[in-house]
Amino acid sequence: MMVLPNLVLIGGGHSHAIALKLWGINPIPGVRLTLITNTCYTPYSGMLPGHVAGFYKFEEIHLDLRYLSQFSQAQFCLEQVIGLDLINNQVICQNYPPISFDYLSIDIGSTPKTDQVPGASTYAIRAKPVPQFLEAWNQLINQVINTPQNTYSVSIVGGGAGGVELALNMQTRLQNILQNSHQPLDNLTIHLLHQGSTLLTGHNDWVSKRFQQILKERKIQIYLNEKVTKIAPKIDNNYQIICQSGLIIPSNPIFWVTQASAPNWIKESGLMTDEKGFILVNNYLQSLSHPHIFATGDIATIEHYPRPKAGVFAVRQGQPLFNNLQRIILDKPLKSYIPQKYYLSLIGTGDKKAIASWGCFGWESSWLWTWKDYIDRQFMAKFKPK
Repeated sequence: MMVLPNLVLIGGGHSHAIALKLWGINPIPGVRLTLITNTCYTPYSGMLPGHVAGFYKFEEIHLDLRYLSQFSQAQFCLEQVIGLDLINNQVICQNYPPISFDYLSIDIGSTPKTDQVPGASTYAIRAKPVPQFLEAWNQLINQVINTPQNTYSVSIVGGGAGGVELALNMQTRLQNILQNSHQPLDNLTIHLLHQGSTLLTGHNDWVSKRFQQILKERKIQIYLNEKVTKIAPKIDNNYQIICQSGLIIPSNPIFWVTQASAPNWIKESGLMTDEKGFILVNNYLQSLSHPHIFATGDIATIEHYPRPKAGVFAVRQGQPLFNNLQRIILDKPLKSYIPQKYYLSLIGTGDKKAIASWGCFGWESSWLWTWKDYIDRQFMAKFKPK
């Protein structure tokens, strides 16, 4: 008689959400499936900026991981993972006894790197994990609603697509509050600091210049070639952003949207990683060092196929991950997954318009936002209870 294994998923990222839905449709009877996650709701990254701007409600952009666990008949474990015991094949949790596995999949995303800038971990708000970011963002919204007559200095550190989109959508939401309160818009100043000489590194020149133009038109303060070296404690209710150039910007709050990083426990567990600490996997999404362990999304780096840490890849990896988890359990040959070299980015401008970026091409239109909104809503509808 065949003994069916324990399959454990760590994290409720896009790939795992898709895999849980597919597992519920086509399960392997007898397999014990467990999801370990530190949150009950996971946001869809494509709709998060629109939520920041006030275009979407919380429930419209979040996947219900408890529902997906019930649908797939997975045990739901609300817990923080702090390590792996790869000798005994156990997941080490913060408050829960170790959870044994035969096969493991990791999809926990990434967080902006703060440990190299003194004060950043203490005083800045990282854009990920999203629940903590949204908690801080909602606190700011309530503060502006309750005291719109005050002046506000808000900073975003990181001028990639995420930081630029966040700056524009934050401005939309906060300016709407000021307008509704009959307060002047110049009560709010938004600063965007970027270490590079051009915004949106990795996108084409037209897209970069167009966003820089939009930011200037919206009177968002742009600081290029500025390396933040320290975040100092509050003076008169504002933290001090100190740059290598000598520039000092008083600000509160400060949102950190810089280079992605992985938690230390990944490398400490003994999994093979790249130089930045992300799990190295092959084209089957298998760990190079431990073939019974899989990884997808931001936390994984596919050997020979370096790609940006973007949500589009996590979404595309959901089906291949599901296929290969089932195939390894059933002792079938795994199927290769090759990430696309070019991918379409639809980046919102905070006014229900969007700019498309694909390779060396870029264009701007309000219908791009309408198209993006339709695609995003169709994606989310797949995960709602019928």
